[in-house]
Amino acid sequence: MDIVNIVKFIILLISSVTMLAYAQMEWTYDAHATFYGDMSGAETMQGACGYGDLHKQGYGLKTAALSTALFGGGATCGACYEIECVNSPQWCAPGRRVSITATNFCPPNPELPDDDGGWCNPPRKHFDLSMPMFVEITKDYHAGIVPVRYRRVPCSKRGGIRFELNGNPNFLMVLVFNVGDAGDVISLEVKGSQTRWMAMERNWGQKWHLQGQPQLVGQPLSFRVTVSNRRSVVSDNVAPAQWQFGQTVEGKQF
Repeated sequence: MDIVNIVKFIILLISSVTMLAYAQMEWTYDAHATFYGDMSGAETMQGACGYGDLHKQGYGLKTAALSTALFGGGATCGACYEIECVNSPQWCAPGRRVSITATNFCPPNPELPDDDGGWCNPPRKHFDLSMPMFVEITKDYHAGIVPVRYRRVPCSKRGGIRFELNGNPNFLMVLVFNVGDAGDVISLEVKGSQTRWMAMERNWGQKWHLQGQPQLVGQPLSFRVTVSNRRSVVSDNVAPAQWQFGQTVEGKQF
């Protein structure tokens, strides 16, 4: 077996082990789901993770806003979940599940009780789905709110990880999206062709920033992405030397 095939075999083995680990994850039952917006999903665009147009970014309507207990202040943005309606024969569509990506925050409402409108109040675990995802697991959207079980699953994304470059010469802001594997980025590092690796700070959602490094302008940029299961991937020189603010570049995928 030549070196190329050996590398391919190792990658396939690692991927298989990762998929098996996710498949063996236990279901959590103490959660509920509602929906927001209509079947168009227009109201689910933008949001607290910073992804913007979810159709353009590749997430579509397979998304959810998470309650405080799950959102983690934005750290969970990009994580993927499998969700199924349970324990409600009147409303649940038996055997139907959806896989979604966390793209938004469902804010608490202290003016309403936890069991009557304040569905996203701590410590409740709650998924506010897009309407198409909600009707996928229920018999009728009139259900309003249903009990669900959920578990983390690996994120399957098309193409490489994408980096949207914004800011100015003294303040680099990078949105990281279309991340596979665990999906939720816990660390982002950047390196110019003439610099060391530098850790970026989470600004909000999956937007990360680095201050006071104007020398990065005019240099090819590399990125190292680490997700919550501690796996990392390096995208070398994905931004060309003449990259521009507002530009999006594509790197490697897990």
